[in-house]
Amino acid sequence: MFKNILLAVDGSEHAKRAARVAGDLARTLGANMTVVTVFDQVPNYLGETNLQTFVANQKLNAEYILAEALKEVGELPAKRILETLEGPVAEAVLKVAEVRENDLIIMGTRGLSRLAGAFLGSQSQKVVSNANCPVMLVK
Repeated sequence: MFKNILLAVDGSEHAKRAARVAGDLARTLGANMTVVTVFDQVPNYLGETNLQTFVANQKLNAEYILAEALKEVGELPAKRILETLEGPVAEAVLKVAEVRENDLIIMGTRGLSRLAGAFLGSQSQKVVSNANCPVMLVK
């Protein structure tokens, strides 16, 4: 049924629950999984020194979020891909799903309200409305 699952995470409790569901489903189906986290675009007003610090902090935070999600997902029988992207959340998730030819997107219904890639209800709704594949929202 589903062979290429995309899991979008932001470190929130809803995302952690989504990771557990995605892991269970991937194990049951023997599906590949792409795990993605997204951070906001770098503000134009930052100077070069601040820019490097901002990007480094964003990458560290993204690595932590992905590591935590992988703990929740657990062992997988198939291929696993990790992605860290910059930009608007919904658009980034939809682009990854298209490029990776995912046949299911799983994400939390609400996320963290912070600069580094918030999965708000509006982001979930954008993904549901514009995805070319089924979307599972986990509450």
